[in-house]
Amino acid sequence: MSEKVKFTLEYEIKSSSKILYNFISEPNGLSEWFADDVKVRDQIFTFVWDDGEEQRAKMLSFKENKFVKFHWVDDEPYTYFELEIVRDELTNDVALVVTDFALPENLKDRQMIWNIQIETLLNVIGA
Repeated sequence: MSEKVKFTLEYEIKSSSKILYNFISEPNGLSEWFADDVKVRDQIFTFVWDDGEEQRAKMLSFKENKFVKFHWVDDEPYTYFELEIVRDELTNDVALVVTDFALPENLKDRQMIWNIQIETLLNVIGA
């Protein structure tokens, strides 16, 4: 079985770090772009999609207005996905950096899924 590879994607987001952080860390924010419904209990986020699929992720770490890091409960122990807000000191431009893992044969699909998710986020924020 092949090992998952780490990949990083960066998206420019026309939003403040504070507003963006609510969309990546709060259940009501995440349910507007990442999943159809999000519930949280004891740092375990349950993501529910329209097709009835459910996935659970534990929030491993976070820093307000900076990043959140999750681990899919049913996934390999060393994998995670992280959503990091990066602000350029000179231009004040805000970017969202996504770090995730995928099997080499699924890499393009995973990247495409993130592109679609972030497009939805941009529409919700109005960026």
